[in-house]
Amino acid sequence: MAETDAVGRDGMVAGTRWALVLAAGEGSRLSEFIEQRGGVAVPKQFCTIRGGPSMLQETLRRAERVVTRDRIVTVVAEEHHEWWKHDLAALPQSNIVVQPRNRGTAPGMLLPLLAIAERDPDAKVVVLPSDHFFENEALAVDAVRVAYHGLDVERESVVLLGITPDEADSSLGWILPGRRSHGAFRRVERFVEKPSHEIAESLMGMGGLWNSFIIAARASTLVELYLQTLPSLLKTLALARAWDARLPEADAVREAYARLEISDFSRDVLERSTDSLRVLPVPPCGWSDLGTPERLARCTARLGRPEAAPLPTHRLVGGSVGVALRPTLAAVV
Repeated sequence: MAETDAVGRDGMVAGTRWALVLAAGEGSRLSEFIEQRGGVAVPKQFCTIRGGPSMLQETLRRAERVVTRDRIVTVVAEEHHEWWKHDLAALPQSNIVVQPRNRGTAPGMLLPLLAIAERDPDAKVVVLPSDHFFENEALAVDAVRVAYHGLDVERESVVLLGITPDEADSSLGWILPGRRSHGAFRRVERFVEKPSHEIAESLMGMGGLWNSFIIAARASTLVELYLQTLPSLLKTLALARAWDARLPEADAVREAYARLEISDFSRDVLERSTDSLRVLPVPPCGWSDLGTPERLARCTARLGRPEAAPLPTHRLVGGSVGVALRPTLAAVV
């Protein structure tokens, strides 16, 4: 893929590929099905679905198939430190963005996005949630590569990966594609969030796609969308990050988060920016966001374990002889 040759901050080539891994969620809808530690449910991104690496680690591996490790930025929650400190040990510390508290997906996306934009304003960024499962990883990775390439033509567009549905699932968000834009990309006609079963069946018949929340866009494009839709949030976090960078002992981001109102990226940014949006249809690939007990049960059934989630994975801690059990998604009955 052709890249620009302008050199940005930190000596990196501007306009290159980056991955933003979202790992700060709480996974509250599955909390009763996830192993408890000290009375607290372990967030699902730190659990294993296949009996091996955590879903966060699998997402990092997915990202490394399309970008180099030094261009993977992950956002995590401060309160989850005991879970992510080991999973992210191989990432540069500067690529781990810690969110002091949960204020919704709009700040959760913007905080790490600003970290990327500061280093490479023209970065081509793919956003990868860390709690997704793909039965066919190759199809998913191919779709991400197509989305990256599309940004060379659709420079100011935001590309959403829409999964071709295999059932009329009413618990998911849907995208109704519009007219063709470029190549396989389609304009976005409208979003439909968690429709009734009847409407989901109708959407499926009209070529509707599941909204995977996997997004590709230039960092500058996403920042511009925030400027148009949530300018106060953008100003607050940009100033806080700049202040913390000037004064290492400052805690401006923490103070900013204490004042932030909750905002949602899909509702407050994407759905107010449909002219900039494109959707890339992805063939059926066994995708699930494991967002409900029912989807978790279907996923484990496809893996050949219809009665329970995978067994624990053992991992040596710090090179010692001690062994820690990775938390596992519990049995679904």
